[in-house]
Amino acid sequence: MTTSSPQHMEQFQAIYRRVKDEVHRIIVGQDEVVDQMLTAIFCRGHAVVVGVPGLAKTLLISTIARTLSLSFSRVQFTPDLMPADITGTEMIQEDKATGQRSLRFVRGPIFANVILADEINRTPPKTQAALLEAMQERHVTVSGQPHELPNPFFVLATQNPIEQEGTYPLPEAQLDRFMFQIHIGYPTETEEMEIVRRSATKGGVAVNKVLSAEDIAQVQGLVAQIPVADHVIRYALRLVRATRVNEPLDATLPKRPDMVRNYVAWGAGPRASEFLILAAKARSILTGSPIVTPEHVRAVAKPVLRHRLMTNFNAEADQVRPDAIVDSMLAEIPVEGTGAADRRLMETVVR
Repeated sequence: MTTSSPQHMEQFQAIYRRVKDEVHRIIVGQDEVVDQMLTAIFCRGHAVVVGVPGLAKTLLISTIARTLSLSFSRVQFTPDLMPADITGTEMIQEDKATGQRSLRFVRGPIFANVILADEINRTPPKTQAALLEAMQERHVTVSGQPHELPNPFFVLATQNPIEQEGTYPLPEAQLDRFMFQIHIGYPTETEEMEIVRRSATKGGVAVNKVLSAEDIAQVQGLVAQIPVADHVIRYALRLVRATRVNEPLDATLPKRPDMVRNYVAWGAGPRASEFLILAAKARSILTGSPIVTPEHVRAVAKPVLRHRLMTNFNAEADQVRPDAIVDSMLAEIPVEGTGAADRRLMETVVR
């Protein structure tokens, strides 16, 4: 796939619609959640999914894995889970013919394309760190020997936001490794009625495999090739740099939004800027746009930024959530340099 071929982009959009149709044979609603999960996958990113129990987080993730022809592994995180329970361990194996003994590496559940880390905040930091190292390095090291993980490799972790007793919340530095924080909300009345109707007449519904691992690699390559105009990059940088309340303002941003000044203790780092642009590129393909626009950046701002804003005591006292802070930033931080730059980039893409 190349960005110079509109046919390839149209082909991808048709496949993407098929993926969503297959997912919705099992999952009712949650269009935005599905979009964000697939966007993270197409960007080679990981996501942490936050939602109360009973919202089909596990079913949604496993359904997406089956639709994409990917191997799926679920790890239920508990306080007694050890790193070796995830990564694997070496065991002594005896050759019955010769009687010789040797060490054999037994792979853990992390050796799959899609890993569901269920309730990741229920396990101690040592075990969390083992998973997060694998996310970053895409291999595990046991007894000094590296073992490569499958490609593609995605971690979709879940957290329960309402029960915090006996949990180990992920530190901000570890949360930063996740490209998206995806929030799953309650269904609408119509959607919940359909959920109940389906469960009352539940049958074995199988989903068709739409994309292979090779197809996903091609899509990831297409996302990497999408060009981005400088004014779009500058807009993403203004959003991220505005959150850094301990840093001086840039010349392009005369005033920091009031909600940022009042409620943010620490802002987002450079990884947020990278993920904003990467996710905006994937979003442009999903919407059929040949170029990346500031609107694509705005569409992915919440899942990229919400877990990277460390709020202060005032925010807790006033019950201000990171999403409200991001909304104020999108409303107050201007977009500059559009128009001619987009036209020039469009001409380049067409050629």
